[in-house]
Amino acid sequence: MSMSKEQAQALIDEVLEVYPEAAKQDRAKHMVVNDSSEDSAKCIVSNRKSVPGVMTVRGCAYAGSKGVVWGPVKDMIHISHGPVGCGQYSRAGRRNYYTGTTGVDSFGTLNVTTDFQERDIVFGGDKKLSSAIDELEQLFPLTKGISVQSECPVGLIGDDIEAVARLKGEEIGKKIIPVRCEGFRGVSQSLGHHIANDTFRDYVFEDDHESPVETTDYDVAIIGDYNIGGDAWSSRIILEDMGLRVVAQWSGDGTLPELENTPKVKLNLVHCYRSMNYIVRYMEEKHGIPWVEYNLFGPAKIEASMRKIASYFDEKIQKQTEEVIARYKEQWNAVIEKYRPRLEGKKVMLYVGGLRPRHIIGAYEDLGMEVVGAGYEFAHNDDYVKTTPDVKDATLLFDDASAYELEEFVKRLNPDIVGSGVKEKYVFHKMGYPFRQMHSWDYSGPYHGVDGFAIFARDMDMTINNPCWKKLQAPWLAEKSEDDALAKSA
Repeated sequence: MSMSKEQAQALIDEVLEVYPEAAKQDRAKHMVVNDSSEDSAKCIVSNRKSVPGVMTVRGCAYAGSKGVVWGPVKDMIHISHGPVGCGQYSRAGRRNYYTGTTGVDSFGTLNVTTDFQERDIVFGGDKKLSSAIDELEQLFPLTKGISVQSECPVGLIGDDIEAVARLKGEEIGKKIIPVRCEGFRGVSQSLGHHIANDTFRDYVFEDDHESPVETTDYDVAIIGDYNIGGDAWSSRIILEDMGLRVVAQWSGDGTLPELENTPKVKLNLVHCYRSMNYIVRYMEEKHGIPWVEYNLFGPAKIEASMRKIASYFDEKIQKQTEEVIARYKEQWNAVIEKYRPRLEGKKVMLYVGGLRPRHIIGAYEDLGMEVVGAGYEFAHNDDYVKTTPDVKDATLLFDDASAYELEEFVKRLNPDIVGSGVKEKYVFHKMGYPFRQMHSWDYSGPYHGVDGFAIFARDMDMTINNPCWKKLQAPWLAEKSEDDALAKSA
């Protein structure tokens, strides 16, 4: 049974009790109970520095730039400029699928780092970066360009990566893009998205690129889809069935020429608003290209998004879209008929990045499930403005939650499944709660589109209704049971 607003607020108050007064007052601003009679989004504070000593699961600006935005561009080499750890951690973690031959014309899963040592901190790493570019050009001559993703030490010691990029770019005749995404900048990976978008603007769109590609009236670009498990491919199927031509993907399975040609499209389609709204706003201001958000998680949102996208085009596209929807309904209704009886009434708690806690709600609801708690790691206030209309009253909303808060929320909300990241996965497994890794689909996917919805429904059923959960007991509960048994026997 769902909580009332009063019960949800009492839960927040109880969880906050463990904090010192200053931390309690700060964290209280980041938690609200959704109330449609009030503007709940205005009541929640977001995009602020995490409280020191309160463990956050956020990433850094480097993660936002290299790990999210720039990293999936497949025909470029992305150098992690700094110590090896950041490059290794950000390598291939998000399953950004791509076509091509790795090491020949595609490089998305390569881990390239300048591997800073103590001497580089003392004497600087400019020469090391220059040598790395020379070596990469010799090893991988078919790259279309290089990005330099700076890590924390680079900003601290003042390496001039812009000068190296300019000089070496002229020397090898390719774009080398310096990205000042040092991890200590900003409050989360969100600033890394913004920085990466700014480098697209300054270096990819720096001149009027004359494209040899012929344009049509139906050209669109997919913006902010990183092709996790093949998501962008599933989305592309729908758009092409509608009669549109996808000429660029930003940035999953994307290429540098596609990025350069994007200002020629008729409409930018934005999936991850949080990470790519900056560049589409720029293209709207500079090139007059309109943009629209879309959501292809689950039948209800797919249908609404298809009609919204079609409204930007002529009657031919609109008519074809309705025909496609009618055909799709047969497919997704079969999925709902199969899985909804097994998932009806199940409760979900979500804590993901800067988009999915709102985008995925519709897919759960299509299966009869209820979202009882939703939180963002690095959202801004406009993300909560977009979220509150999609969740029911008394839904718990939380921003930049700590590990302690998440565990307490789960214990009290008692969801049937938790959707969060890999850092949280095994904690909740040990607590005995079904869990799906909702950053990279837990090695499954895609989850977008019509085909993706069938996989999503199967995975939720497979996870929630797995009999293992009935046989699993959290270690601390098992210890308590043993102690109680010993006490009784004594």
